[in-house]
Amino acid sequence: MSQTFAIANQKGGVGKTTTSVNLAASLASYNKRILLVDMDPQGNATMGCGIEKSQLKITILDVLTGYIKTEDALQRCETGNFDLLPANGDLTAAEVELLRVTNKESRLRHALARVKSSYDYIVIDCPPSLSMLTVNSLVACDGVIIPMQCEYYALEGLSALMTTIGRIGKFLNPKLQVEGILRTMYDPRNSLTNEVTAQLRRHFGDKIYRIAIPRNVRLAEAPSYGQPALSYDKHSKGALAYLGLAGEIIRRGKSARAQIDRAG
Repeated sequence: MSQTFAIANQKGGVGKTTTSVNLAASLASYNKRILLVDMDPQGNATMGCGIEKSQLKITILDVLTGYIKTEDALQRCETGNFDLLPANGDLTAAEVELLRVTNKESRLRHALARVKSSYDYIVIDCPPSLSMLTVNSLVACDGVIIPMQCEYYALEGLSALMTTIGRIGKFLNPKLQVEGILRTMYDPRNSLTNEVTAQLRRHFGDKIYRIAIPRNVRLAEAPSYGQPALSYDKHSKGALAYLGLAGEIIRRGKSARAQIDRAG
């Protein structure tokens, strides 16, 4: 059964795109069929997959507005071994374009329904805002993965995001839930890091991934070469951490399905 995850946090600089690209590549390394959806007008996930965003003739905007079928917009990330729905600056027009169409909050969900059966996992890279693009992503997904740094300002932003997830779950996507909270740029030597981690565990319990993503130079370098860290330097701490995260997500999915089977 295919699962769709939105990588979301309205706070910038927390590692959303890094997580999206590297999680997609890591899941693919487990022989899973993966689609990465770039819903950020900055197009950083697209560039991180080695695709020149300025040269694109077809993007996710054409899919959202109904001009192009989803399957006709797919690109291949060869270094990551997964498919991509790319984006560039044209996506900024989506806010205006979507006001003109029916079911504007559900355009991405309907677009992905055309191809969902072809993938084991769909990963959506959200923009750093609670915009219509983010709403579309949350309506289209089964669960939200929230990357965050272990700092107090991040906790404030998390509260606003949880409110948004609750509202969308109530009115637009009843199955929506927090899949997990991922600690990024993690430094266990920092006392604040440990304090925030303790707070997160009190509030979210086992929603906190055991794997944390460390600060890592290779993770920062890989996008400039248009590669996920796994193909840029598979032995780096960052690449190994995302491999561990992918394994944890796969195991959680299997456990959840086993519980459903037992209940049924």
